[in-house]
Amino acid sequence: MQIKKIFSILALTVLVFQSCSKLDNAPSDFIDPSKAFRNLDDVNMGVIGAYAPLTSTIIETGAIVSDEVMFPTENTVSNTTAHRWLYNSSSGSVTSAFYEYYVVIDRANRVLEAIPNIPVNASTQSKLDQYHGEMLALRAYCHFELLRAYASGYEKDSVGIPYMKERKLGYPARASVQSNFEDINTDLQAAKALIPTSFNDNSRITRTAVAAIQARVALYQKNWSDAITYASEVINSEPLAPKGDFAKIWKDESQSEVVWKLARVIGDSRIGAAFFRETGEIVLYAPSFKLIDQFGPISQRTDDVRFESYIEYAPNRPAGKSQYLVNKYVGGNPSYRGLADVKLFRTGEMYLIRAEAYLENNNLVEAAKDLNELRRARIYNYIDQNFADKTSLLNAIYNERFKELAFEGHRFFDLKRRRMPVERTTQDAVNTSGAVRLESTAAQYCFPIPANEMAVNKNMTQNPHY
Repeated sequence: MQIKKIFSILALTVLVFQSCSKLDNAPSDFIDPSKAFRNLDDVNMGVIGAYAPLTSTIIETGAIVSDEVMFPTENTVSNTTAHRWLYNSSSGSVTSAFYEYYVVIDRANRVLEAIPNIPVNASTQSKLDQYHGEMLALRAYCHFELLRAYASGYEKDSVGIPYMKERKLGYPARASVQSNFEDINTDLQAAKALIPTSFNDNSRITRTAVAAIQARVALYQKNWSDAITYASEVINSEPLAPKGDFAKIWKDESQSEVVWKLARVIGDSRIGAAFFRETGEIVLYAPSFKLIDQFGPISQRTDDVRFESYIEYAPNRPAGKSQYLVNKYVGGNPSYRGLADVKLFRTGEMYLIRAEAYLENNNLVEAAKDLNELRRARIYNYIDQNFADKTSLLNAIYNERFKELAFEGHRFFDLKRRRMPVERTTQDAVNTSGAVRLESTAAQYCFPIPANEMAVNKNMTQNPHY
């Protein structure tokens, strides 16, 4: 989707109006929020419209650039730029999310601008407050996802992204990561106070979903105490799925431990299409052997309910075809293979956030307790493990994140959080054209700011080495 065709807040919007004699004239195709939103029903439609552009782009991209998938030789139809780390500022595979999130932010800001003028009474104020909170939280979430993908790093003084608190044309500059975190946390705190506890639609942002976003933000900010607090809030509200329900989550037959999802219906884009193409039955990206090996010997893999939920073993596929397929997003409708709700936040992630935070706070006992509890929920006949030191437990937590959150868009950013290289095994690199190890000093360790944005925004700066 081209930014000039939608309600953009970034400088590229100016291009649409360069044919006008005066750039300060009100754009004719902009809708004044005071006229578009006149009552609660209008606001609700605006809220739904703000959610609408969210897709699974960053999840798919995060998986493809990491070491959790491999590029099989049968894939002769998919763009290889992202997987082979050949992307630059003109590569849509890694830059499209930049516009996607800012479109959502712009729509949220339009609703937020209108809310103070909406007439309500005592009985309808709570509903307006809910919409207000949802839009603040959605704005914060989108800025955080932009920060994960496009910040030069996650340290306080790293270069972050423009934080847009209102709709306007102009040339927004990149703020510091510290400033971004402050704005994100401010919006989330305000959102939580507005969303009622009774609102429980997990296809939208509930108060529990706000806590989940706060927990993830605190993890990246290395605010360990807050990470523990917010992750605990989610865990107490939404328990882990029973083993018998876990596979049902990915077929959309169970909502167990799903905190926030993007609901998908027939006609919507299919997240599974990033990994498998029905025409010709082509595996585009297969689970890496590095990931598969995390589940242990073949004889033990079926003990872990995640393995068959995430990975399909198909030994009867023709010679030269991958025998392993990403099964996580096949969905529950055989007629629409790959159509599945996009799970943005789950309780399993919260256990791993809290475990890491406990560990970094030097509470190894509680950290190991959380890790073991998650494993018991996923693995039959699991026996709790003890860990000799902080390093071994930290490695175990990251390996568990590798398994638990596979293909959910976390692995690349988890490595980036620790300034670790993305490293593929020889077996997984047979078709990468030499893309085996991505160092933290390489340009592609951060996604580039789009070339179009660089061309029109005089205040925008590019990430290092591009």
